[in-house]
Amino acid sequence: MDDVTKSSGRRTFLLGTAAAGLAVAGLGTAGGVASASRGGAVTRSVGPFEVLALLDADGPFFLPAADAFAGASERDWAGARLVDPAAFGPDGTWHLDFRCFAVRLPNRRYALVDTGVGPAESPAAAWAPVPGHLLERLAEAGIGRDEVEFVVLTHLHEDHYGWSVSPQGVPTFPNARYVVQRSEIAALEEAGDEVVLAYVVAPLRGTGQLSVVDGRDCLAERHGTRLTTEPTPGHTPGHQSVLLRGADRQIVITGDVLVHAVQLVAPDVGYRFEGDQDTARRTRRALLERADRMPTWLATAHLNTPFVRPGTARRTGPT
Repeated sequence: MDDVTKSSGRRTFLLGTAAAGLAVAGLGTAGGVASASRGGAVTRSVGPFEVLALLDADGPFFLPAADAFAGASERDWAGARLVDPAAFGPDGTWHLDFRCFAVRLPNRRYALVDTGVGPAESPAAAWAPVPGHLLERLAEAGIGRDEVEFVVLTHLHEDHYGWSVSPQGVPTFPNARYVVQRSEIAALEEAGDEVVLAYVVAPLRGTGQLSVVDGRDCLAERHGTRLTTEPTPGHTPGHQSVLLRGADRQIVITGDVLVHAVQLVAPDVGYRFEGDQDTARRTRRALLERADRMPTWLATAHLNTPFVRPGTARRTGPT
């Protein structure tokens, strides 16, 4: 986000206001268009770990893609259309998914990465397609809420923590440790963001389930394959991704390091709601450069396909 949207609470207000304004103007919003039609889980594996993509919701963003990614060139858009054609709706509409990932651990329990837009009463309701379907997706995949050992929140934006707790403040996953970067919470506290602190941070602190980490944290390891958090700041100060790395391949659950295929094609293209676009740009480049060093799947939250290969359409020169 820019200087006037430093807190996530302020961000929610601005996103909701903008979405409402566009609806009045006849341009539409994402609200009320969640779809369960593409809910079947898609999986990829590394060693004894399996990653399941779980679609919580999908719909059009309230800003045209050209406004959300103002620095993209025509060539960038052409490349992005090849990577993710479903993102391109009529009249420049950006269609996106809101996706979470469940990692089946060797002990047959699960790590859940992000919790989507949440129920109809969640903070994301101001602009996102609520209610989401994550709880249905988990049930369809045979995953009980009490089987979730870790919930890794890549960052504390409302479309990523929506199902973490109920609107009444009850944690959805009773046996889970909720993993958040210390710098993410510190930034919210410094900004005085009472929306996020009250809705999700305080309840998790109250039950003792909030697990604050600094940098890389190993969640699980088996036979040389490790599941770790990876700091990837820029979209928010304490944004983190999740890395599942084996001997000869890896999966990176990216969170919002890239939110549209245009940022995969042209990593220097910024997103309007990134907290620090310069840092986000450096983070994105570094992540993609590391991904080029071994066979990698990127597990994406907002592209319309859950797993993509980096580098196939990417340009690294000036746009």
